[in-house]
Amino acid sequence: FYLMKSTSRKTPLFRKFAVVLCLLAIALTGLLAYVTVTAYYPSDIEPVEISGSGTSSPSIGDTLHLATWNVGYGALSSDQDFIMDGGTKVEPESEDIVLRNLEGIKTFLSPEDFDIVFLQEVDHHSERSYYNDETKFFSDHFGGTSSFAYNFNVNFVPFPVGLPSNMIGHVESGVQTLTAFHAENAKRVAFPSSYKWPVSTCQLKRCLLTQEIPLEGSDKKLVLVNLHLEAYAPDEIKAAQTKILLDLVSEEYQKGNYVIAGGDFNQTFPGVDPEKYPELNAEYFQAPVIDMELPEGFTFAFDDNAPTARLLNEPYNGSWEKTQLYVIDGFLVSPNVQVERAETIRAEFQYSDHNPVIMSVTLLAE
Repeated sequence: FYLMKSTSRKTPLFRKFAVVLCLLAIALTGLLAYVTVTAYYPSDIEPVEISGSGTSSPSIGDTLHLATWNVGYGALSSDQDFIMDGGTKVEPESEDIVLRNLEGIKTFLSPEDFDIVFLQEVDHHSERSYYNDETKFFSDHFGGTSSFAYNFNVNFVPFPVGLPSNMIGHVESGVQTLTAFHAENAKRVAFPSSYKWPVSTCQLKRCLLTQEIPLEGSDKKLVLVNLHLEAYAPDEIKAAQTKILLDLVSEEYQKGNYVIAGGDFNQTFPGVDPEKYPELNAEYFQAPVIDMELPEGFTFAFDDNAPTARLLNEPYNGSWEKTQLYVIDGFLVSPNVQVERAETIRAEFQYSDHNPVIMSVTLLAE
């Protein structure tokens, strides 16, 4: 009688536990099905729409002015940290912070100062930036032509685990190229990924954004390559991504074209003095030195007199000595492009966790 009585009391609790487990299993299965069905599955090469219109075309012999800037989707200013870098935040406390940062970035991106601008981490429609269309914001301001390619397109990112309202949620983001010139033949060139299902459904799918600018009085083109390489991928994936980049720029140069690639390499440029921005903590993200054998005559253009990026484990405290810093943003140019100047602008991470890098080049005669 005692055993029967004890069992009868435990059964309802067991059933409740079983019901909870079943509901959790159903919810997880539903989430996996949803993210799998709605996942972004780009082709290896896809055409990209070019919006706007250019007012001119450059000529061989011209000197051009460029900038590259990872704008941190307008949300990673000096007063912010980020949970995936060891911080606590998923998004800024208010939309006003995003709008303030976008305005600050806009004041720098003057079409009077730059012929070409490469931007990374530009949100098109994302919860983390309060659904501001940053691609339109920048293209409307800059004028000329604009192209955009997704490298992060997920209906719902279920991280960090917890309440849906505290997760990253919906993300549409990518790389954007702005230029005052007429542009054509823009393409998205996919990179291989190290992520497997189901993680791959909610992860970045990185790429190159290429486009051609006709040169006045010549059948040659200026080929622009906007990039944001992988930070945490295994060495073999980084090597595969690097091969795609180098094969592309080499092939274009062999055609007689002029090639400028720019963006966030997420790796340290060869020649950067390691003592300038030393490792502060072995647990922090470390940007390894770029391990790639450049095609003959190709060169990197960067400036290590100031850092181009910081770790987001905490808000920026204004001290280089107490902040993990990197030199990972810059350019790669073909032999017929002469670098006149490369400079990291000391913006002190006011509007983004990256500082802009500018460059002036001359297109050399054959």
